Amino acid sequence: MVAPWELRRIAAFSNLPDDQISWFLSHVQKVPVRAGEAFVRQGDPADWMFIFLEGIFQWRGEFGGDTVSLPAQAGDVSGVFPFSRMKRFTVTGRALTDGRLLKFPAALFPELIQKMPELTETLVAMMSDRIREGTRIEQQRDRLVSLGKLSAGLAHELNNPASAAKRATGQMRDALTRLRNANAALWRQSFEDSERSRIEEVEATLLRSDAARLEGLALSDLEERLDSILRSHGQDDSGNLSAALARCNMPPDALVSLLIELDSATVRDAIVRIAATVEVANLLNAIESGTTRISNLVQTVKEYTYMDQAPVQNVDVVRSLKTTLDILSHKLNPKINVKRDYQSVPLLVNTVGTELNQVWTNIIENAIDAMPDQGELRVRTFREDNFVVVEIGDNGSGISPEIRSHIFDPFFTTKGVGEGTGLGLNTVQTIVRKHGGNVQVDSKPGDTRFQVWLPFAAPPEAGNSDQLDS
Repeated sequence: MVAPWELRRIAAFSNLPDDQISWFLSHVQKVPVRAGEAFVRQGDPADWMFIFLEGIFQWRGEFGGDTVSLPAQAGDVSGVFPFSRMKRFTVTGRALTDGRLLKFPAALFPELIQKMPELTETLVAMMSDRIREGTRIEQQRDRLVSLGKLSAGLAHELNNPASAAKRATGQMRDALTRLRNANAALWRQSFEDSERSRIEEVEATLLRSDAARLEGLALSDLEERLDSILRSHGQDDSGNLSAALARCNMPPDALVSLLIELDSATVRDAIVRIAATVEVANLLNAIESGTTRISNLVQTVKEYTYMDQAPVQNVDVVRSLKTTLDILSHKLNPKINVKRDYQSVPLLVNTVGTELNQVWTNIIENAIDAMPDQGELRVRTFREDNFVVVEIGDNGSGISPEIRSHIFDPFFTTKGVGEGTGLGLNTVQTIVRKHGGNVQVDSKPGDTRFQVWLPFAAPPEAGNSDQLDS
């Protein structure tokens, strides 16, 4: 038997009248537990509220593919509470030391609410705190998962141009060596000014050419033709040279002209110099392209995170959408066509820019997941009265009517274990409502549309919305 004074040591029961304490104790079960013993297991019916009298305990379970452990100790009240919608325990409760606990049956909650209103109010407040803490933990995990995805995608996007630039620098060292050797050989020879001019003319023509670089069979065919021309003019061991000339898009007739016009002692070094000069220029272009891509990606990340900007500001939703699509480009299957329909007039929303990008990211990622093979992602913006409307649609499988009413519920997900936390759309709704807006969903197979309505913020120079529209 548990004495009333033992129950009063629990904060939730400390100020309750004697008759309420007596009634409560008459309906509890006292349970001694040993270290390592589970007093409830994940998946068990949520039939009990637990009051920990002595010992140290732990709740442990799987959430979104991760193992979560929560401590409990003497004085805590846990388990299922009045008004809770929990049907089964989502975690296992285990004693870490020998201890004692009380079990109160959930079947008596209606009577508890009537007989112990003060305790009921306390328990509801505790349940609200527990929900907030659970949501905070999951939201933090969701942010970490999103950050991990963003980092992985960014690493992939940065790796390609960085690797290309690195390869180009290695190739440039070889090309510069060939260029230096060819120049040294030419300087040791005497040749006419007309020959020098002809070499420089061919170089300039190739450097100015904006023709696309050949690849595959076209490049192979040109290399064979150039190799045949070189051999026909006595230039043996010409494999590497013909390949270099082909990469420079050397026209066959220009090569024939050089071989005829230049002295036989000069022509090979001249051709090596021309090929190396153009190759160095092409490699410089490749390095410039790669580093520019890296710079643009860094700038995109800065815009996505609103680095070095005010936390709250008037944000152009079109620019925000463009940045988000750039960030998510690594997730866009080449067979997913992105159709953009942006209103030309700036549509501003006074908001935290990172939160707005989080809204677009979550919706767009869901749309991409709904089209695993191919499809069309539609992004549209327009103005409706004093609201900015962003519509994001896809032609995926759609949202079934059975789950449509639950898609904004916290922790609701149709994805497999470890693939989703069930907080993406809940976060969308939370952020949008925080800004005085709302989210509307219309879905059928082949046509799902999310509309985000946010209050319009007139730009300072406009003064009011009528001026903006004029």
